[in-house]
Parts: sequence; C-alpha cells; structure tokens
Amino acid sequence: MPVVAVIGAQWGDEGKGHIVDLLAERARLVVRYGGGNNAGHTVLNDHGTFKLHVVPSGIFDPGTVNVIGHGVVIDPAVLLEELKDIQSKGISISKLFISERAHVVMPYHITQDRGDETLRGDNKIGTTGRGIGPAYADKMSRIGIRLGDLLHEETLLSRLRQVLDFKNKMLTTLYQAPPLSLHEIYLRYLDYGRKLADHVTDTHPIVQRALDKDVPILLEGAQGALLDLDFGTYPYVTSSPPGAAGACQGAGIGPTRLSSVVGVYKAFATRVGEGPFPTEVSGSEADVLRQLGTPWAEVGTTTGR
Repeated sequence: MPVVAVIGAQWGDEGKGHIVDLLAERARLVVRYGGGNNAGHTVLNDHGTFKLHVVPSGIFDPGTVNVIGHGVVIDPAVLLEELKDIQSKGISISKLFISERAHVVMPYHITQDRGDETLRGDNKIGTTGRGIGPAYADKMSRIGIRLGDLLHEETLLSRLRQVLDFKNKMLTTLYQAPPLSLHEIYLRYLDYGRKLADHVTDTHPIVQRALDKDVPILLEGAQGALLDLDFGTYPYVTSSPPGAAGACQGAGIGPTRLSSVVGVYKAFATRVGEGPFPTEVSGSEADVLRQLGTPWAEVGTTTGR
C-alpha cells in the first residue's frame, strides 16, 4: 500500500466510502484525518448497516487499528452515539484511538453555525448546521477546547471560563439565543471525557510506529477538492482541507511518506448546499437521475440531501 490517501475529487458525495471500505480491508491502520460529523457514509456488512460520521471504516476489522486524528473536530455526543451503535452489534472498539489534540464541537458552535446561516439570508452558505465551521474558526483563533481538555477538571473549567462569557454575549446579542450555563456545560463535557477517556491519547506515536514498520496505512477524509477553503468555490466551501495536503496535516504524516493518492469521482456530479454548479441539470431529467434506479437514487448519509 503502504500509505494511501483517499480524497473526493468533486463536491463530496462521490462515493469515497465505498472505495475506503474496499481499501480498508488491506490496511492495518486507518486514520480519519479531517472534517467532523458534517460528513459520513453508509457501510453494509455482515454485522448490519452502519452510518459512520466520525469513526474510521477499519473499525469492523478486529486486526485494524483506527485513529481519529487531530485534524478532526468532534462532537462527543455524536461520537458516543456512533460508538454505542457499533458496540450494540458486537463490534469491539478496543483498537480505536482518538487524538487528544482534536478540537471539540461545543453547544455554542452549533448555535452560531445555524444563526449565521439565518443572518446570511439569501447569501447562505448551505452548511449542515452542526457547528463544524465555528469549531474550526475557534481552533484558528486559539480559543478552542481540545478533547484532551475534557480529561482534566481544572483545565476544562479554565478553558470554559476564558471563552464562555464572550460566547454568551455573542449568542444573546447577535442571535437572540439564551445564554449557556457554565456549570451545566462543564459537567456534561466532563462526563463525555470520562466516557471517552480509554480512547483519548497522543496518537502521533501510533502513526509514527506504523510508518517505521511499513504497516499499510489508509488515510480517510471527507468532503471534496472543490470544497477546499483555498482552491474550491469560495465562499461556498468547507472549513477543513479535504485534499492530500490536509490528509498529511490531519494525520500527522509528512508529505513524502504518501505512496499514492486516490481521487474519487462519479459519473455525474452532485452538490449539496449553495454555490455554483456548472453543467447542472434541472427539471424532469434531474428527477430521473435523482429518483429512478438504484445507481441514481442517492442522498448524502449526513445531510439526506
């Protein structure tokens, strides 16, 4: 293999999940390197049907190590629900490791994401409303909360005190939303940390050891190249780099270690949300492509669009 990155070459929903599932059978380490629960794909196997949004596709192979890298932003409630569903089908999550450096989607991120879309009116971006963009914005602004913070009571409380007063002023003034309780959020996210503690670690040594031993590695991402923040149809783009460079950054792998990059296309392009869409088909022809026949009746796992 030994290090393969799978990227979408259009606007997402290209069918990356199917390709990733096939390649994951050959990998011994699968790393989810970017995005959040604004993306996902459906997996159908002997255990049942699963809608994965954050957990790497290698989770179904007991011999594969799975890493959620530091380039991902994580909503702990969504992740825990996903893990609960996986475990309910008898699948072990003992080989799942989550980077302590991954940033956390907080309640104010979701309110901000949805509020921004409302305020944009006719100029809305078409986000999923799951707080992903604001979480990345806080990461860049250096006021984000990382998953490792949830494991330390004093650190989490300090981080929340630093940011919540400002966030509440923004929520109540700009979005006319009720303020958030420091005490309630602190206890809730501390509980999330306890539930995830066995999986949260510094994942960098795990990835580096696999590289040193030439272990087959698969880098699994989300979205597509035409949604890239720099090279996509700005401003109708995503908030994390979905290309090969983002795969290296989000997984913690140097670019020279990549063996190959698999770009996934589909025969006819689709796009969800807003933004330009050259060669768009509408009317009755679009209805045929969208609804008739198994190969065409496709909607996104996360958005349902």
